[in-house]
Amino acid sequence: MNVTRQEVNAQTALLTVQVSPEDYKGKVTASLEKYRKQAKIPGFRPGKVPLALAQKQYGKSVLAEEMNKLVSEALYKHVEENKLDILGNPIPKEDTEIKGDFENPGDFEFTYEIGYKPAINLELGAKTKFDYVKVKIDDTLLDKQIDDLRRRYGKLISADTVGETDMILGQFVELNEDGSIKEGGIMHSSTTSMEFIEDAAVKASLVGKTIGDKVSVSASALTRGDKDKAAMLGVTEEELGNHSDNYQLTINDIKQMELAELNQELFDKLFGPGAIDSEKALRARIATDLDQMFANDSDRLLTREVYRELVDKTPVSLPDEFLKRWIRLQNDKPITQEQVDAEYDNYAKDLKWQLIQGHIFKSNDIQLDHQEAIEFTKGLLANQYAQYGLPAPEEAELTAQAAKALANREEANRIYDMLAEAKLTTYFKSTVKLNNKEVSYDDFVAMASN
Repeated sequence: MNVTRQEVNAQTALLTVQVSPEDYKGKVTASLEKYRKQAKIPGFRPGKVPLALAQKQYGKSVLAEEMNKLVSEALYKHVEENKLDILGNPIPKEDTEIKGDFENPGDFEFTYEIGYKPAINLELGAKTKFDYVKVKIDDTLLDKQIDDLRRRYGKLISADTVGETDMILGQFVELNEDGSIKEGGIMHSSTTSMEFIEDAAVKASLVGKTIGDKVSVSASALTRGDKDKAAMLGVTEEELGNHSDNYQLTINDIKQMELAELNQELFDKLFGPGAIDSEKALRARIATDLDQMFANDSDRLLTREVYRELVDKTPVSLPDEFLKRWIRLQNDKPITQEQVDAEYDNYAKDLKWQLIQGHIFKSNDIQLDHQEAIEFTKGLLANQYAQYGLPAPEEAELTAQAAKALANREEANRIYDMLAEAKLTTYFKSTVKLNNKEVSYDDFVAMASN
């Protein structure tokens, strides 16, 4: 068996595999022997089917199967021995007939195409500048956080009139278009929260109302989406289409949130006995916690900006036509050339980033080993427990949970992607020049969602 390579251009090459009868005859005969012993053919006892009959029935398919194995092994051996850095795997050359006859086997010749990985040259170093965006922890943000904490630990009390953040308990009665009560319509007691009403006019129509007042309202204006509206009206989402959006709301009760006092009792609930002893200490602790919480988001913003810069400005020459054919041949389901063309730019962009990332990892000897993945996963699990206010399990149990998570292929891929991104971020932060930039919380959220 012989493999020759012909360079087509800097991006692709042809591999021609020449196979002689000496290469496949023994394998085909051995395979047919297995078929002969296992075949169940009327008139012959199991294992006694003549080889000639097995050859007649299975010879062509067995030859094709063994030939496929031989050619695949030859191709990958050639790639490995010659240290060819290729994209994907070899694919049959388009519009080329196989030289050889499966009906009368003799010499065969197969031609495959390969695409080379392009060379990557990154201009990334101390002269490359990126903004490292951080949230400005100012008094406005601290006041909001403290207000949220006081609200979380506060209590509901009855109020005489409706305020802008109060909760209304009332009865909803469905109305006709003319404002009259609809016979057989919805009549349901429920609640609505003023702070979630976005329509200023609707909110104004309720502020100042008292118990017993009746107000015409739009159910959609009081809720966020069909699921929320259905729950408020006591029906299913499917039933909403059978009902009006206009209702008479009779206010039966008004609940107001009384914020928890900023005292030692609250401090101890939040951070444990004696950890915080004053409002000043509370603000300092919250500022530190916020800074740590936003650090991961700042890292993600940096990585995203470096990613965009590298993908946009790093010249990477891909063998586009080869890749388009490769995509079609590798797809589990039939896919048209038009579909490939429509999605190719996104595919090429993702591939470009994979190549850049691979170059960074290889050039800087960045590794992703299993033990490191275990420790990383343990950290993720511990954070999850902390989010629910629970202590992390003992070390042995946490390690077992991490190993179990990594045993799931889909979960393992997700975790390794996160670990790879964390290592990339560390590399970027130590390589490029960072310009620390503080922005407001709202601006930070807008940048993160862009």
